Amino acid sequence: MQDRLVRFNLFGQEYTFYSDAPEEEVESAISLLRHELEGHEKMSRSSVPSNKVLVLGCLRMAAKYTQLNREYKEFRQAQGHTVAQLIDKVSIALD
Repeated sequence: MQDRLVRFNLFGQEYTFYSDAPEEEVESAISLLRHELEGHEKMSRSSVPSNKVLVLGCLRMAAKYTQLNREYKEFRQAQGHTVAQLIDKVSIALD
């Protein structure tokens, strides 16, 4: 896929970047950022500079990602344990 220019506005400023990601992924990422920042409107409308609000929003999303990643690893480990128990049960039943 070829890089294309992506433009979006946030806090009255235009941001641009190049991406080769599918349009749906780009729109989803921008929507996620907007949602994260709109959830903290008080901060965004205060005297905090928009670049600081953006960084804090990204940090919140990174924290959520880290939490979800940890939970996913725990889930995979639990699933692996459950599958191993089922294999043992089937193996015993077949003997």
